[in-house]
Amino acid sequence: MLNTEFIPAAEKSSRRLLVMLHGLGDSINGWRWLPKAINLPWLNYLLVNAPDAYYDGFSWFDYPGDIAPGVHRSRQLLFDLLDDLGTKNFPADQITLGGFSQGCLMSLETGLRYPHRLAGIVGISGWVFELEKLVLELTPMAKSQRLLVTHGPFDPILPFAVARDQIHRLKACGLNITWREFPKEHTIHGKEEIAAIREFIYEGYVGNHP
Repeated sequence: MLNTEFIPAAEKSSRRLLVMLHGLGDSINGWRWLPKAINLPWLNYLLVNAPDAYYDGFSWFDYPGDIAPGVHRSRQLLFDLLDDLGTKNFPADQITLGGFSQGCLMSLETGLRYPHRLAGIVGISGWVFELEKLVLELTPMAKSQRLLVTHGPFDPILPFAVARDQIHRLKACGLNITWREFPKEHTIHGKEEIAAIREFIYEGYVGNHP
């Protein structure tokens, strides 16, 4: 099981949940600022540590090198996590799955292969694992998911052009992806990008929240 930290919504009865996956070498500690920044009183948060120790933080898969074994292992762990949340009265359609960098790859890989529809998938400054294989294996459920993917042209770690081309390829296959570019490096572009994420999350629940 993955190590997690639950941060409850101000509205205690809410079952809406954002599951957030960190990047390489980071941890739960790097994302405790998020609830205050998102500022949605009905949103619960589950911050998740990746399974592998990496210096002072954690990693979802070996990088660089052959990332496939780690991606497959972490995807199954996240499937198990989502299934477990369902037994705790957090159904899939009330969960937004998000991630940054490595966490972005894992949120896309997990969300697009999970057999249940989520409220949304958020990918920040990452990339897509085995794009060609994913394209061949896209299911009707994957095409029913809604996604927000963000990136910046000044990213020195994960090339902007590669990520943009991957997302445009997925959109051409019929995926419901909102692609947003921000003038940033390998980070979150302050209030502007947070506002885009907040709006996307909110729209995933419109019609459900009084």
